[in-house]
Amino acid sequence: MTAPAMTPRARAAFHRTIWRWHFWAGLLVAPVLLMLSLTGAIYLFNDELNDALYPELRHVIPSATSVPVSRMIGAALAAHPGTATRIDTPATPDRSAVVFVTPRHGAPLRVAVDPGSGRVLGSVVYDRTLVGWADAMHRSMLLGVAGEWVIELAACWALVLLVTGVILWWPRGGWRGSGMLWPRLSGRGRRFWRDLHAPVGLWTVTLVGFLVVTGLPWADVTGPMLHRLGAAAGIGYPPSFRQYGIPQSVPMKAALGDAPWTLEDAPMPRSSMAGHADHMPAVGTSLPSDPHVIQGTDRVAALLRARGWPPAYRLFLPMEPSGVYTVFTYPDQPQGQRTLYVDRYSLRPIGAEVRFADYGLLGKATELGVQLHMGNYAGRPNQLVMLIPCIAIWTLTISGVAMWWKRRPAGRLGAPPPLSGARIRGLLVALAVAGIVMPLFGASLVLVAAIDRLVAFVTARRRLRPHRQVVGPDATG
Repeated sequence: MTAPAMTPRARAAFHRTIWRWHFWAGLLVAPVLLMLSLTGAIYLFNDELNDALYPELRHVIPSATSVPVSRMIGAALAAHPGTATRIDTPATPDRSAVVFVTPRHGAPLRVAVDPGSGRVLGSVVYDRTLVGWADAMHRSMLLGVAGEWVIELAACWALVLLVTGVILWWPRGGWRGSGMLWPRLSGRGRRFWRDLHAPVGLWTVTLVGFLVVTGLPWADVTGPMLHRLGAAAGIGYPPSFRQYGIPQSVPMKAALGDAPWTLEDAPMPRSSMAGHADHMPAVGTSLPSDPHVIQGTDRVAALLRARGWPPAYRLFLPMEPSGVYTVFTYPDQPQGQRTLYVDRYSLRPIGAEVRFADYGLLGKATELGVQLHMGNYAGRPNQLVMLIPCIAIWTLTISGVAMWWKRRPAGRLGAPPPLSGARIRGLLVALAVAGIVMPLFGASLVLVAAIDRLVAFVTARRRLRPHRQVVGPDATG
């Protein structure tokens, strides 16, 4: 049986309802989407920008040999006394190594070191660089957890914008190319902005949707839920990591501050301290500054070379007596990801080395999406393709705001009024499912629906309110 066709009134009510959802979604997320697209565009070209702004810290004269990793760390600590937590080794001989140092006073530093000579080239506070600022803004708007929630809500509502936008774009009065498939720039006023808005949205909806979907795994609420789902279904982090799920273990991201997405919630192993009391650091000495720990990095580097690891990797030093050396590669193409834990005392691997092939389906898909999202996977073409939705978001937001501003009554919000008889049961079911899958979005749906009802109620009361008649002083006689 086919569903009965909509009456003209039902079609109008359906269109007006979709328009109201599109309006509210745009009103909620427009400023955040502008910020995300700007900071995302900056971060797409993070290497190019850092090379241009800090060439003296990024480039070195290539050398046939490299000094030991411990010497690079020691040089960084000599220049900036404090605690070394991590070193990123370079992919090519003409690039510097970066030692992460928490100095005794001041903000954390990233210290650039020439791997050929061990000479310190300089340092930066990452959050005070252009790329660092864009990174922090893109993650949390510099507002901590509250900012992360706002960004997650904006991403969820952006999906509503995309779906309702496609429905509104779908022609009701016949197909035409100009203003639908390509911008019509000859119009004036609101018509000009509408004929720009629709085609740009049509041709970029897939790319914008891809950015949103691949960004949600990093979200503060949706991300951990995906991790739990992947772990429960066996499609997330590798089963070999489950052996470290002991009460004392800490998730990898929480322990290190950085990890491949698939392994963020993977429980960290611990070094065996039995028989190693003589290797404990002296009282008042931070563990990563202990000579035994720093010297151990050379043994770890030798172990990696023997295993055929690439030259570029991230090596995290143990931060407590039972901590471990953690090392992983994070190449532009995630198929090359490798992770290894090394006991800080025996300097032997703990467990099996984990590679991309060991990830579950969800882990593989997310890691691939992450690298495409950041423009890393396919070099410059990838960057340029991901730049398109960033520009499109600005175009769509500006044109959408312009259309609203030109049509709204003076002094009023100008939300599209509701019409009764809209048949949107399928869309409501889809929204309910999305609200369950994305709990933060579900909570916002309830809030927005309540606000919408309140606005409609107040508007209706104003329309029904009788006009007062002003009676002059002489009207009594």
